[in-house]
Amino acid sequence: MHEKHAKLTRPALGTFARTELAILGTPCGQVKKLAYAITEALSADCRIAYVDADHKGEDAPETIPALAAGAELVFTDKISFRRFDTTRSLNDYQWKPFFNDYDGVLVNGNHFTAKAQIVVVDAAKPLEKKLDRLTDVRLILRKDGAELPDYLKNYLADNLPAIPVLDFSETDRIIQFVRAFVAGQIPPLLGLVLAGGQSTRMGTDKGLLTYHDRPQREHVYDLLSGVCDDVFLSVNAAQAAGLRGSSFQLVEDTFLELGPLGGILSAFRQRPDAAWLSVACDLPLLTEASLRQLVEGRNASKLATAFYDSDRRFPEPLITLWEPRAYPVLLQFLAMGHSCPRKALINSDITLLDIVDVRELTNVNDPAEREKALKVV
Repeated sequence: MHEKHAKLTRPALGTFARTELAILGTPCGQVKKLAYAITEALSADCRIAYVDADHKGEDAPETIPALAAGAELVFTDKISFRRFDTTRSLNDYQWKPFFNDYDGVLVNGNHFTAKAQIVVVDAAKPLEKKLDRLTDVRLILRKDGAELPDYLKNYLADNLPAIPVLDFSETDRIIQFVRAFVAGQIPPLLGLVLAGGQSTRMGTDKGLLTYHDRPQREHVYDLLSGVCDDVFLSVNAAQAAGLRGSSFQLVEDTFLELGPLGGILSAFRQRPDAAWLSVACDLPLLTEASLRQLVEGRNASKLATAFYDSDRRFPEPLITLWEPRAYPVLLQFLAMGHSCPRKALINSDITLLDIVDVRELTNVNDPAEREKALKVV
């Protein structure tokens, strides 16, 4: 039977982002007050976005000259910040990319839904008609000592014992909770051995060459096993056929003829909510200590964590820890005609580290380079 849609693993996004908390059950002024306090406290350590609605119409289209003249989008560089104004309606497919770079999104739940919720019990804003929004309540706040109403107790009955309850005035404890919630959303780290290339210059599969006591792709697989939660071999279709039934977990290329980018995108297609530490199979001098340095220097708030290259000029794309937020960005670069991972690294907000021994970045592509490498392995 013909399938209408391809089988794809969808990222675990909420209304706006992977990590989001709606605050609801109290007047909007109180929601804003709490959201701003949380944002101020967390902003030094992570990136927070805020979502709200404005009923006052203070910035009506006619107050912005370009919109009044008929433009549908206005971008204004305000020097200290940037601003977009548009008269077009946005659906959740269009606004999600705007929140891709943020570690957490706080949402005024009186107006919008979110994947998880902080519920405020406030007599001034009962929730009896909004129970359908309470899909994953993580915290309950009591305003002015209010007791949980029976309708809320009944609706949350199965989960209520596990949900912490604080007073709305306990700002520091609420901030601690949100900080821990955001920190707990850091994605798992998977290793990816990039071994699916054609090895044209070498004349034979570079992943099968031996520098240590086993084929190089197996050696890198073992190195990554020491620092990642799980490891996969990135392979082309022919290699995948030959490895069926082996002990290796495979990511077969589904983005073809794109070099390393194709392997990285294929991995994200398979596991879009994981971070991927991708390593080329042709780095015979690389050690587990350097991989561990990269993992320990990981900044999950950035698009990626990488080493400087051997000239300390640009990021080294052959060893890079890509966060899940890199997936749509890499696709965007591809859509603009760029298949070089380094291009994406150079033009994105990333963390760069200096590798202890720059010789470990030696990339072996042809027989002459291999002979040199064999003398120092």
